[in-house]
Amino acid sequence: MEFVIHKTDMQNAPKAEVFSRKFIVKSRIVLDIENEKLVYTIANVEPYERNIHAEDVNYGFSDNGPTIFFAEADRSTKLAGRIKMLEWWNKFAYVDDIVVNPEFRGTGIGRALLEHGIQWARENNFPGVMLETQDDNVAACSLYQKYGFVLSGFDRNVYKAINPNKNETALYWYLIF
Repeated sequence: MEFVIHKTDMQNAPKAEVFSRKFIVKSRIVLDIENEKLVYTIANVEPYERNIHAEDVNYGFSDNGPTIFFAEADRSTKLAGRIKMLEWWNKFAYVDDIVVNPEFRGTGIGRALLEHGIQWARENNFPGVMLETQDDNVAACSLYQKYGFVLSGFDRNVYKAINPNKNETALYWYLIF
């Protein structure tokens, strides 16, 4: 599949709501600590559909605002995906949003977007890249690990205000340059 990736700014970027974040959860990350290092295994679960809510927020950590790369596929203007990068409060580059529309998943667009985000961070002299995902987004976690990200933290309560009955864990990944 052919696709093109463009860099843009927040005003001209495709908005978060034009992308579908629905996927079927078939497994989860199970955390453990070995020798003071966070490790995990993958456990199968009864499949269910998941839709991750996302909206465009300007966090205001940097005067520069977010940098956004979006992918168009099939020599058209069909939106395939996007990555939104920020300067985080701790001076790391932060992947605020990365999404690939369902019909384009598995085509390499997610990898290409992540590569663009990492390259942007390197070009702008960040010490590394960080991001957060959930323990039931195993495909995303696998992608991050393949690119050298290290699982460095978790928070079991960060989503409790959104849905107190859900046992969802936020996972924090870092790629240090």
